[in-house]
Amino acid sequence: MSLENVHFPGLPETQLSNTAAADRDLENAIRLKTITELVSERAAVSPDATALVSGSEIVTYGELDRRSTQLAAQLQRLGLGPELLAAVCLERCPAAVVAFLAVLKAGGAYLPLDCSYPAERLSFILQDAQPAILVTKSNLLNGLTSKPSKVVVLDEETPAESINHRLETVNVLADHLAYVIYTSGSTGQPKGVQVTHGNLANLVAWHLHAFGVTAADRATQMASLGFDAAVWEVWPYLAAGASIHFVPETCRRSPELLRDWLVAQEISISFAATPIAELLMALPWPQKTKLRYLLTGADVLHNFPPSDLPFCVVNNYGPTETTVVATSGVVPNGGHAGSRPTIGRPIANAYIRLLDENLQSVPHGEVGEICIGGAGVARGYWNRPQLSAQKFIADPLGARAGARLYRSGDLGTLLDDGQIAYLGRKDEQIKIRGFRVEPNEIISILNTHSAVQASAVVAREDGKGGTHLIAYLVEDGIPLPSAGALRAMLRSKLPDYMIPASFVRLPQLPVTSNGKLDRAALPVTSASNTLAEEDHESPGSAVEERVAAVVAGVMGLPRVGIHENFFLLGGHSLLGTQLIARLHETFGVELPLRAIFDSPTPAQLAREIHQLVVSRLEAMSAEELQRALQQANLNQP
Repeated sequence: MSLENVHFPGLPETQLSNTAAADRDLENAIRLKTITELVSERAAVSPDATALVSGSEIVTYGELDRRSTQLAAQLQRLGLGPELLAAVCLERCPAAVVAFLAVLKAGGAYLPLDCSYPAERLSFILQDAQPAILVTKSNLLNGLTSKPSKVVVLDEETPAESINHRLETVNVLADHLAYVIYTSGSTGQPKGVQVTHGNLANLVAWHLHAFGVTAADRATQMASLGFDAAVWEVWPYLAAGASIHFVPETCRRSPELLRDWLVAQEISISFAATPIAELLMALPWPQKTKLRYLLTGADVLHNFPPSDLPFCVVNNYGPTETTVVATSGVVPNGGHAGSRPTIGRPIANAYIRLLDENLQSVPHGEVGEICIGGAGVARGYWNRPQLSAQKFIADPLGARAGARLYRSGDLGTLLDDGQIAYLGRKDEQIKIRGFRVEPNEIISILNTHSAVQASAVVAREDGKGGTHLIAYLVEDGIPLPSAGALRAMLRSKLPDYMIPASFVRLPQLPVTSNGKLDRAALPVTSASNTLAEEDHESPGSAVEERVAAVVAGVMGLPRVGIHENFFLLGGHSLLGTQLIARLHETFGVELPLRAIFDSPTPAQLAREIHQLVVSRLEAMSAEELQRALQQANLNQP
C-alpha cells in the first residue's frame, strides 16, 4: 500500500487554499537557497529584528549573522569544509544556534552533543564520529575525555588572524551533509544519522508553508540539542525571520509554568514532546492566547484536545532517519470516543508504503511496516554501511530510479480517510518520555557487570499514561548488586531516560520454543523479586513512611526507599499530578507540581509536607489543630 503526497497535507483547510502550482513555486523558491543564505538575507533586510531570546539575552539577526560569520571564518581557517563534521557541545542557549549556523556557513556539517549526557557516552560519540573540530566552552571541555585535536573554546578570545580571516564562499550542494545526530543503537551503541541539505530544505519548505510562518511569529526552543526536534525548532523560523525564544529550565519541567510562560511571552508556535503536550492540553487556557499551533510528536498521543482549547494541536511522526517529520495531522478538538489520534498524512514530497515481511504492499486496512520514502530520507548511518543497507533500501515498488525507503520498524494501517494509525513497534525499540530507546544498548552495559550472566530490558505501561523500563537479570555465580549500584553504573554511561525503574532477579530468562526471549513470560515486579536500593534507609518518621508508601502506590512498585528519585523510577509529569493528589488526600496539604521536581525523593517531600503542616498548625486554634492532626494522622506509624 502506497501513500504518496506531493502537496502539504494534514492541516486545516485554510492552510491548504493555495494551488498545487503555488505549492511548487514556494518549495522551489526555498530550495534555490541554503539556510545560511536565507538567514543572511534576513539580517540584511532587518538587522535589528529579534532572532534569539534567552532570558535577558537578545540576539538580533544582524548580530546572529556577524557572530556566525566570524566563527565560520575561524572554522574554515582550521580546515572545516564540505562533508567534514564539527561537533558542538554547548548548553541549550543562543550560542549553540550561532555555532550550528557557523558550521553550515563554513560548509561543514554540525554534530550536536547534549552536554548533560554522561561523559562516557559523549566520548563514544566523539570517537565514533571523529569530527574535525569541536566547538565548546571551557567549563564543558574538561568533562570530555575524548576530543579532536582542533578545539574552539567560545569563551576564549578569538585570535586576531581569525577575525581578519575572510569567510570563503562554499558551493553547498543538496546532497552535502548538513548535520549528524546520534540516536540509541540496536547494536548496543549509539548510531549517527546523516542528514543532507536537501533533506533539511524539504522540511523547512513544508513547515513554512504548512503553518504559515512569518517574521511576526514567536516560536520556542525547548528540546534537547541532541534530539532531532531541536532541528525543527530552529531552522524554519530563522528562515522566515521569526524570533526563537528559549524555554527556561524551570518551565520545561512544569506544565503549569510552561503554559503561563507561553502566554506571557506571546508565543505563537511551539513544539512540545508528547508527554508534556498531553499535560498542556489538559490545562485551562485563556481564550486570548497568541498560541496558534502546539506541535507535538516523538511518542504515542493518547488523548484528543478538549473542545474549548484555543489553539490547534498537530500530531507529527517521523524517525530521525527521515529528517524529523514524515507525517503530520491536525488533532480534532473533542476527538472521537474510543479512538486514538492518528499520525496524519505524509508531508510534502514524502510518501509512506505499508509493507509486509516480503516488502509487498499490505491490503487496505491491514497492518504493515511503515516504510518512508521521499525527499526527507537521510543518507544513512555514519560509518555503518551494513546497517545502512538493512534500513535504507531501494523502493521495491518505486517508479523512479534510485528511489529509497527507510524501514522504520513501526507498524501502521491506512484508515478510510487517508490518515495513518500508528500501532506500535515491530521490533524491540521503545519510546520513553519521547526519546527513542534501544534495549540492546542498555543490555550491553548490564552484561559487562561481573555478577550478571544475562539480562533483558522491556517497557511496561503503568496504566496511568506512563511507561517504565524494567531490567531482568540472571546471576553469574555471585550475588547481584543492589539496584542503586546498577543504576549508578548505567548512569555513568547512559542518559537518565534510559535508566530502568526496577531491576528484577530471575533464575534464568524465559525463552520461546525457537530460543528467543519470551517477553510475555517475564514476571511483573514484586517485593520478592525486585532488587533493593543500596541507599535504602528505614523511614525516620511516620511522614516519611507514608510518603514512601504513596509514591510506591502511584508508581505501581512494591516498595520505594526514602532516598529514591521519583523521576529515575520512571516518574513523569502526569504521574506527578497523581502523586500530588494522593499526598493531598493523605496529608491534607496543597503541594504545587514543581515541588516534585525540586524535592523528588520521599525524604525531601516529607520535609516539604512537614513544613507546610507546621506552618498551617501554628495559625490554628486548638479545635482546628485537633481536626488537622486527625486528617494527617501524623501520630500513627
